[in-house]
Order: sequence, then structure tokens, then C-alpha cells
Amino acid sequence: MTTPSTPSTPSTPSFTLHAATATLTPDPLDPAQILSGSPEVTGKVLHESPDGRHLHGIWQITPGVVTDVEADEVFTVLTGRATIEIEGGPTLHVGPGDCAVLREGDRTTWTVHETLRKTYAITLAAPTT
Repeated sequence: MTTPSTPSTPSTPSFTLHAATATLTPDPLDPAQILSGSPEVTGKVLHESPDGRHLHGIWQITPGVVTDVEADEVFTVLTGRATIEIEGGPTLHVGPGDCAVLREGDRTTWTVHETLRKTYAITLAAPTT
């Protein structure tokens, strides 16, 4: 899904927070991604590598149906439920405690049944030169 704004800097010291209740920043979806409902996205980048290719954070989406093209991502669902249809691949049913892997280029349709909050680690493709 959309990478949340508000990255930390590489010099940010170690810290702890409660991921299920942390305050997140609005990160509006592109209206072209919304297929149904009025889903709203919020997030918080907890760490970004100096080259900007590796992100770790918290992301949340309210109920609705959205599409996306994924980056390489591993995530763990903290709260909520969703069905993620991967074009030409499996359909994932995720809920609290589930870990999932998405691959760069996966075209997905997310049907969010209950507001979903996840922690994630994303690797973005290297820029082409």
C-alpha cells in the first residue's frame, strides 16, 4: 500500500512505542485506488534507511476496497481483518497476529472488513539509472 510520510531520520535514537495505539498521520489514498467505500489511510514511518529503500513502520486503513501495486513487504496484522486478492496469485485472508509477504509488482485488491492496523518492513526497488 501507500508508503506513509513522516519518516524518521537515520540519527533517530532507539525508542519504543505501543504499535496498537500509536498516533498515526493521515496519508490520503489516490482516489483512483478506491473501488468501494471511503477508506482512510494513516501511518507512521518508524525508521528509514539512509538510501530511502528500506522502511519500517505502522500503517492503518479503514473499511473499503482499494487497489495497489506492492513493493517487497513483510507485515504483521495487529488489529482488524482484510482479504487481499493478488492478481494471478493467491487470496490472503489476514487478521490479528497474521504475518504476510507481498512481492514487488504484485497487483492487489484489498477488501478491508474491519479497520486494519499492521507493522511493516518494506524494501523499495533500487532506482534505475
